[in-house]
Amino acid sequence: MTGLNENLASDMHFEDKKSGKSVSPDSEYLLKLAKAIMPFGKYKGLRLVDLPEPYVVWFSQKGFPKGELGDMLRNIYEIKVNGLEYLFEPLNDL
Repeated sequence: MTGLNENLASDMHFEDKKSGKSVSPDSEYLLKLAKAIMPFGKYKGLRLVDLPEPYVVWFSQKGFPKGELGDMLRNIYEIKVNGLEYLFEPLNDL
């Protein structure tokens, strides 16, 4: 990972609501999340970051799958409902 991709996560800092401490996302995880593909269902083959928000909200209401996919979808949900999709724009060409 080099250049813009490397700087993407290092430039982002958020405040942890519980501790009040500044936190920054894991750049490797953001890249993994940006590349992750939906493995089943109506949107099989689509990148998780490109899933329609209503579909991700539906998962949040019905329950996310277990394991890594569920964790990734849970993170995508938080990104989408908080309007943070723009964070992935520099990664669109991956």
